[in-house]
Parts: sequence; structure tokens; C-alpha cells
Amino acid sequence: MCLISFSWNAHPKYRLILVANRDEYFNRPTQSLHQWESGIYAGKDLKEGGTWLGFHPSGRFAALTNYRDIRNEIPRQRSRGELVTGFLTSSEGPKDYLKKVEAIQDEYNGFNLLVADMENLYVLSNYGKGIELVDPGVHAISNALLDSPWPKVTKARSQFQELLAKKTPEMDDLQGLLQSTELAAEEQLPATGLTQELEKAVSAQFIRVDDYYGTVNTSALLWDRLGEVRLREVRTVPEREVTECAFRLY
Repeated sequence: MCLISFSWNAHPKYRLILVANRDEYFNRPTQSLHQWESGIYAGKDLKEGGTWLGFHPSGRFAALTNYRDIRNEIPRQRSRGELVTGFLTSSEGPKDYLKKVEAIQDEYNGFNLLVADMENLYVLSNYGKGIELVDPGVHAISNALLDSPWPKVTKARSQFQELLAKKTPEMDDLQGLLQSTELAAEEQLPATGLTQELEKAVSAQFIRVDDYYGTVNTSALLWDRLGEVRLREVRTVPEREVTECAFRLY
């Protein structure tokens, strides 16, 4: 998952409103959104067995983006996707879970991990300053820290705020976000270890790098204050596929 925009505890109807793009190599095997045997609702990375975003009907949400630092990435035995499933299938509170992750965070390449229950949302990055409580409001995160002013992140927050100012969002409204293919200006590009050409190519919200890498799906989530949750995933690679789940928390 490489770009997430969301509203946390800032809307009268919804506890969490979220839209997220997953960027990946097109040949990485993936199963679309579904309910797992463990009870969670998520897509599945069939290579490593984890996920990038998911929800458990007990009222637990988690999502992950990679922190991009190409020069310092090394082969790891542990997959970052297990951090999401680990929380969703746990009975620990978000902060307690992140304390355990923090103790072993150096075993993973760079990550940003969002975890929430019905009370609080926290974020932990192994490039950040420890566990942080996310304030109510509209936020966005890509491959740097939460709300870092990358052009596509700033644009995502602005788009989200404009939508919320106009109306109470529906799924179709959310699916229309994060679809911009506009590239950042050269002087606005971050330095994450990619070539300048690739850095520019992945500066778009919706990414296409030739026929091998880019945005493979967009997920939308509406979690209302009465305990109803709706998740929708629109997958575009290898072909368009729409899956949707709705459930009540218990």
C-alpha cells in the first residue's frame, strides 16, 4: 500500500473514512478482498501470506505502507504484511501491540503501520519517533511519515477535505479519489534512492511504470459510529474486478 488518505473521528456519521491505493509489481500474486478463515476482511499477498489493509469484525483496523529508503533496503526474512494480520488477529490493544512491534522493528524494511480499535488510532514507523496517537482530522500517508508534504500526499489531503466539505461521502465518491496521474515537478521530488526518472514516475497518485509496476487496486472504507462497516476494492491489474464486503461489528 503506497498512498492512504483518511478522516479519523472528525465526521458526525463515520468514525473512519478511508481510501487507499496499493502499488505493486504486476506479477506479484494477490487474492482480492474476501473474508479469511481467521475472520478478517482483507486482500491477501499470496507470496508472503500477509496483507496491506484489513478489518476484523471485532472492531480492529490496520493498514500499512512501505517507507521508501532504497539504499538501506536489504533482504529480510520477515514480511511487513504480517504486521497487519498480526494486529487484526490479536486481542491486544493498539498501543500494546505496537510496543511489541517496536521492540522488533529493525527486523523489517521501512514501514508505516496504522492500527485502530473503536477508541484510538495509532501509527508507528521504524523511521519515526516511536508510537504516535493520530489526532482527529484528515490525514494522508505515502512512503514517508504521516502527513509528510510530498505533492501527492498534500493533494490527497486537499481532495479529501474538499469532498467532506461538500457532502457525506459514499463509496463511489471515495473511489474517485487518488486517481490523479499528474507527476510532481522536478524540484518537488523526494530523494528516496530511486533514479530521478523513477522518482518522477512514482510521484503520481495513480502510478503506471511501463507494464510491470504501478497502482493495482484502490480500496475504500466507511466505518460508521453505529458499528456498520463497508469495504470495497477496485482492482485494475490484471483486469478490472470489484469486490465489496459489509458487516456489523460484534
